[in-house]
Amino acid sequence: MKILVLEDNERLCSLIENALLKEGYRVDTFHDGEEAHDSLANGYQCFVLDINVPSLDGISILESIRLYYSNVPVVIISSNHDLEKIQESYEIGCDDYLKKPFHIFELIQKVKKLCNYAPKILDLSEGYQFHFVKRFLLKDNVEVKLAKKEILFLELIAKDVGRVFSFGEIEEYVWEGEPTTLNNIRALVKRIRKKVPENAIQIVKGIGYSMNKTCQILKK
Repeated sequence: MKILVLEDNERLCSLIENALLKEGYRVDTFHDGEEAHDSLANGYQCFVLDINVPSLDGISILESIRLYYSNVPVVIISSNHDLEKIQESYEIGCDDYLKKPFHIFELIQKVKKLCNYAPKILDLSEGYQFHFVKRFLLKDNVEVKLAKKEILFLELIAKDVGRVFSFGEIEEYVWEGEPTTLNNIRALVKRIRKKVPENAIQIVKGIGYSMNKTCQILKK
C-alpha cells in the first residue's frame, strides 16, 4: 500500500515516513502543498495531510481528493485546534483528525485502522474470484496463474469497483514508479482479459480502465 504524506516540518515528516516504512507501507513525502496536489493521481491508497503548508493548504487538497476519490482514507494532522477547521475537515470528508503534538504511534494506529483492507474477495462471475488481499485468482476454486504485473493490476482496480483508474495511476502502481508506455498497459490488459470473464474489465477510451460494476466484493 502506498501513502502520501504532506508535512512541511521536515523532522516530523521524516519521523512519520520512517514509522510507516517500518510497518511495510510505501511512502511518498511532500513539504509543499502544490507539489503534493500535482501527485494525487499517482495511485495512493491513503493520504496523511497537514493543513498549514506552503503553496496550497491541506484543506484544499482534501477537497480535490474527494472530487475524484470518494473512498480513499484521509487523515488530517494539524496544530490548528480551531473547532471550525476541524468541523470543516470532517464536512469535506476527512476520515480522522489528529491534533499536534501527537505520538507517532497514534498516527500509525489510525492509518492501520483506516487504510488496511479487510480480507475481501471479488466475485467476477462465471466462477472467477480474485482474492486481492491474498493476491490470487481462482476459476471454480482452481488457481489461475498470474504474473506479478497482472496481480498488481487486478489488485489496483479491485480496490474501488466501478472507478476508472487513469493510465497514470496504473503506470505508477503496476510498474511501481518505473516509466512505461500506453501500448504496454494495453498489452497487459489484453493478457489479463484472456484469464477473466470477457466484460470484467472496462475501458474508458483516452482515460483508463475500471472493474465492471457487476463484479461484487464478498467479505469473508
